[in-house]
Amino acid sequence: MVSDVIVSKGQNITNQPGFIMAALSAKPLESKIAPSLLACDLSDMAGEAARVTGPVWKSSLLSMASRLRFSGSLAEFTQVMDAGADALHIDVMDGHFVPNLSWGPPVIKKLRQRSDAFFDVHLMVSDPLAYVGPMADAGADGFTFHVEAATDPCDVVDAVRAASRPMVVGVALRPDTPVEALDALWRDGAFLPDLVLVMTVPPGFGGQAFMADQMPKVEALRRRFPTMDIQVDGGLNLATVEVAARAGANCIVAGSAVFKSDRPAEVISALRDGVETLALHKPARKRGGMVSSWRPRAESFEHPP
Repeated sequence: MVSDVIVSKGQNITNQPGFIMAALSAKPLESKIAPSLLACDLSDMAGEAARVTGPVWKSSLLSMASRLRFSGSLAEFTQVMDAGADALHIDVMDGHFVPNLSWGPPVIKKLRQRSDAFFDVHLMVSDPLAYVGPMADAGADGFTFHVEAATDPCDVVDAVRAASRPMVVGVALRPDTPVEALDALWRDGAFLPDLVLVMTVPPGFGGQAFMADQMPKVEALRRRFPTMDIQVDGGLNLATVEVAARAGANCIVAGSAVFKSDRPAEVISALRDGVETLALHKPARKRGGMVSSWRPRAESFEHPP
């Protein structure tokens, strides 16, 4: 769920009796690194296949990829998950909410046939409610929709909770949307989503520059929700992750920084170090060059009960 600390709309929770004990008893936050498939090179099929160092089912994955003509993205997906990523961030764009088109449920469903990775799906679509059933059927694990696109965002959350497949519910904010837009997602004194995504670039395209002026949103959210997953997406790299982590983000979406690197495992490890030392205040880990195998999704993005 969003948090083990129950808060009411408008409360200053840090001043409430019992807040400190509740916060201490809550499950600690974890660093979660989700490379964005949007940054993959879809044209260099042979080159991307040569870079793959994925699991034993690699050959069958690439065979399927060849039929789909998406071997670059699928090969890179295999590599970064093997390199220590917690999830794969999949941007779904409809050409209406944003002026770009990307993947839809059929591609996600094909990916699901070959992987147990956590699929963190970010829907940049005009009608998120219409995508709940197809995404559950396709095998999505996370369903993050834009508050700006929903007539009644609570209806979207309710539909996701009732879907045939358990999915983590996230809500996203564009750079021009204030945090107050999330007020529509409270019910009976509880905040409904599991995660808030703060966009640090205008949605719709990869490779844009990080917008540091979005960090006050992250800071405000972290003050209000001490144990909720707060995700940032857009322009994240080894420098900007420090800014985001200091503000309180524990979930990092990074596209170009990971996929354009010759050593994605080292990039993922460095991103994780930034979050764990600056956001989670953990001691710096000893670097070993490669991080351990990616964690099962039950240990990364936790499903709601």
